[in-house]
Amino acid sequence: MPLPPIVKSELSSFRRISLSNPSGFNQCRLISSLKVVWRKDTHIDEAIEKDKRWRLCSRVVKEVLNEPGQVIPIKYLEKRRERLRLTVKVKTFLNRYPGLFEIYPDRIKPKSELVPFLRVGPRLRQFIDDEKRIRAENEPLVVAKLSKLLMMSKHKVVSADKLVHVKREFGFPDDFLCSLIPKYPELFRLVGCPGEGKSFLELVSWRPEFAKSVIELRAEEESRLTGIRMRPAFNVHLPPGFFLKKEMREWVRDWMELPYISPYSDATHLDQASPEMEKRTVGVFHELLSLSLLRRVPVPILGKFCEEYRFSNAFPNIFTRHSGIFYMSLKEGIKTAVLREAYKNSELIDKDPLHEIKDKFMEMLDEGHRESLETERLRRESVQREMEQAANSNAGGQDWEEGSAEDGFQECQ
Repeated sequence: MPLPPIVKSELSSFRRISLSNPSGFNQCRLISSLKVVWRKDTHIDEAIEKDKRWRLCSRVVKEVLNEPGQVIPIKYLEKRRERLRLTVKVKTFLNRYPGLFEIYPDRIKPKSELVPFLRVGPRLRQFIDDEKRIRAENEPLVVAKLSKLLMMSKHKVVSADKLVHVKREFGFPDDFLCSLIPKYPELFRLVGCPGEGKSFLELVSWRPEFAKSVIELRAEEESRLTGIRMRPAFNVHLPPGFFLKKEMREWVRDWMELPYISPYSDATHLDQASPEMEKRTVGVFHELLSLSLLRRVPVPILGKFCEEYRFSNAFPNIFTRHSGIFYMSLKEGIKTAVLREAYKNSELIDKDPLHEIKDKFMEMLDEGHRESLETERLRRESVQREMEQAANSNAGGQDWEEGSAEDGFQECQ
């Protein structure tokens, strides 16, 4: 099967190879020296752009929920706008999304004046209940994700603080170290005190059922459906406008023909600069993004795990070098690694079960926003009616004055 067109590449180093002996191994040896031109994918960037509202509202909600009693004076929240990256005033935000919070008067200190406070509103309370239910239903999934992250690591141990840092990307509960880990002593061991930079989460037991990647499971499913043994392989998805020269096409084909190396296999014997190691590293990134909530993770966050997963310092180049598998977005000034196969145009089609939480949150926001628009429409209609009534009243008064003046003139005559 011919390869699809791929991103246009600089092949100065590759052209020095003798094409009379196009050994796949020798060609793959030069993979780390290839420089690939980055190409913007407007559809995936659009998907990231659409999530801005979710990220902003989530930050504001989390800020209030983390307060004692889940209440906060509005003026305190107003002072945190810059940190929350809230570009409008808090009252404007509240008017856009009614139902998130309720405003009520209270005192900051016992004898101080009454000031407006915020507390959880009915819609947000319902969402919190839905989130608890969804998380409870998907607890086995979170356990599997944590196990897989540890099983892929070099020593089967990962910094607990780093895992806390990526909890949003993988859909972990905020308090998973306290609420989840102690429930599974047969799988995990927490060493040290989280928050001090010296705590680690260790894998206690290896579960074979967790040691299969998404790619391996997909190959098994295809084999079952077709009755033909399928070898694990990466899916290559490229948007229009990507072109592959003949030399590069041969090079990519040779690299793709290298055996797939499971991210859960022992890689200590592999040379860091070998094509086999790059094949495994691509597999690790593919699996990490497949485990993430949105099938994308900011590159700086992935960079925190270089030691655990044996990533080289130049690991971001992998996302442009393998543009048929990944896309590296530069949206909002942040490099974000995206699993290309998970998206169709600007829509996420490979949804994580925990994505239902985000869907519920967006439904809540949309419902409140529709209510806000309807309230604004009714207000404008009311103002318009009042203006029309005032205009009619003025017109009637003017007619009466003109009529009275005319009658007076006739009497004088």
